[in-house]
Amino acid sequence: MIRSLRGRLLLALLATLVLAAALMGGITYRSVLSETEALFDYQLRQMALSLRDQGEVAPGDAGALADEQLDFVIQIWRMDGRVVYASRPHPELPARAQLGFADIQAGGQTWRTFGVATPLRVIQVAQPRAVRRTLAADAALRSVAPLAVLAPLLALAVGWLAALTLAPLRRLAAELRGRDAQSLAPLPEGPDGAHARLPDELVPLVQSLNGLLWRLGQALDAQRAFVADAAHELRSPLTALKLQLQLLQRARDDASRDAAVAGLSDGVARSAWLVEQLLALARSEPGAPALAMAPLDLAEVAREALAAATPLAVARGCTLDLQAEARVPLQGNAAALSALVRNLVDNALRHGPAGGEVRVQVVPLAEGGAQLRVDDAGPGIPPEQRAVAFDRFWRRDPGATEGSGLGLAIVKSVADRHGAQVALGDSPLGGLRVTVTFPP
Repeated sequence: MIRSLRGRLLLALLATLVLAAALMGGITYRSVLSETEALFDYQLRQMALSLRDQGEVAPGDAGALADEQLDFVIQIWRMDGRVVYASRPHPELPARAQLGFADIQAGGQTWRTFGVATPLRVIQVAQPRAVRRTLAADAALRSVAPLAVLAPLLALAVGWLAALTLAPLRRLAAELRGRDAQSLAPLPEGPDGAHARLPDELVPLVQSLNGLLWRLGQALDAQRAFVADAAHELRSPLTALKLQLQLLQRARDDASRDAAVAGLSDGVARSAWLVEQLLALARSEPGAPALAMAPLDLAEVAREALAAATPLAVARGCTLDLQAEARVPLQGNAAALSALVRNLVDNALRHGPAGGEVRVQVVPLAEGGAQLRVDDAGPGIPPEQRAVAFDRFWRRDPGATEGSGLGLAIVKSVADRHGAQVALGDSPLGGLRVTVTFPP
């Protein structure tokens, strides 16, 4: 199968050209044959009618009509049947004429005859059918011959036109091949001096490519920003680990050594948590592989997430309260939704007061879908700062050591990939309420 678009176009055009030439040639051939037959019949009739009023055939005319090179045979009879004249003897032809046009079998061949009667005589002019067919075929072939000469020229013209028509596509491909990996500028869609206007059929393709290049640029920019932010955020805990290690090396007694080990352990834990959050955010970014969606129970996902957060709640002396229906069906990815709930609960525990309460509610919606609400008793987020609260590495208190600044960013990314909406509000417990609404 031909994979080249130019080859397919050429094959289609040439096949159409050949079919059109064959059809036109066949129609012209049949038309010329028919017209030639009509012309020969007209000659037979005119010759017979021209002799009906003559008394006798003059000797000079008789000699001319008896020429062996003449295809016609002329016979004249009196009304009583006696032969008046015959251009040359043809015993195969019948001795009695048929009036009008007729096809007669005689001498192993077919003759075309025309007979006319006058009050005194009967005249018949005959011509072999084979001779007529040969002459008609020659005339028809001569009329078709120009098509055979023009067909190769038309084929060359079709090839040239196909190449000319596909030239903008070749230029577009050449421009794309000439770009490096860093060139994400949009392709030209109209005249800009160096580029001619694109054909209408290529405009949607170029627009789609430009959209893809824009999305790729956005993804690369986000990736570069993510890497830069991650490097910046990792610098502080790694520096703290380095300092703790130096303190451990300089410790002169067991008490100092134990304190340094405890600080180092805390620093490793914070670094591990930050790396884990970075990996979770990378997995939930728009450019990450598509999530495998399946039917699940959002209430059960919340229960498992709260069970995983229990050690932190115990360490801070907080109470975890889950209010959920027996089953809240939803279509989603269990691992991603578990990360969403765990980050919300973790934020509530870390930023809420020690000994406070964290309340999680999972309710089905009447119109379908579900809603997840997480309330805490912490300081909350002022309304004017809620728009930037989902930015990566954003903290209400930049100097705080608790948290990574990625929790709400992960929640927003997971929610977006599930088509859910995240809203921040005031909690009845006095802190922040995060509401995640999942569509049906």
